[in-house]
Amino acid sequence: YTTRQHNLANFSIRIISEMVETPKSTKTLSLVSQEGDCYDVPIEVAKMSELVKTMIDNDLEDDAEAQEIPLPNVRSHTLVKVIEFCKQNTEDPMNDIEKPLKSANIHEVVQEWYANFVQAVEQEHLFELILAGNYMDIKPLLDLTCATVASMIKGKTPEEIRKTFNIVNDFTPEEEARIREENKWCEEV
Repeated sequence: YTTRQHNLANFSIRIISEMVETPKSTKTLSLVSQEGDCYDVPIEVAKMSELVKTMIDNDLEDDAEAQEIPLPNVRSHTLVKVIEFCKQNTEDPMNDIEKPLKSANIHEVVQEWYANFVQAVEQEHLFELILAGNYMDIKPLLDLTCATVASMIKGKTPEEIRKTFNIVNDFTPEEEARIREENKWCEEV
């Protein structure tokens, strides 16, 4: 084993170790739901939320206990879905959503994982995700959930929209006729 071979081996090891991805910080923080349930989340994932990002104590020691971030406006079952979304978006970011929507089919608007994610939730839970995305300031989640609602509306009549969202029409026929006349330009677009 010559000095030249030894130096070459050390050089090769250094180059290979630089090529191998270094693991991201495994430091976590604890997101606390409205019900008081705690969810440990890697800081990189939690930082998708602009709200959480502003609440993180950057002076924490590496060996300190995980910081708790209270989210009093987010219920546990919704927070679990928010975390699932953020983990996925950290690993494989969602494409930007074109506006206006090019299709009423959400599968034609975003990647498959994201389309399946929103289609797997019930309508009531979808609206809770919109509220959570807005409250926590997670733009990709808010974009996805709002685009999903938009796709549910796209190309439908007011009556079909009422049926989709269980909205009771409390207008008298006269009021409805007056509103349609005032907003006739909307139907021309």
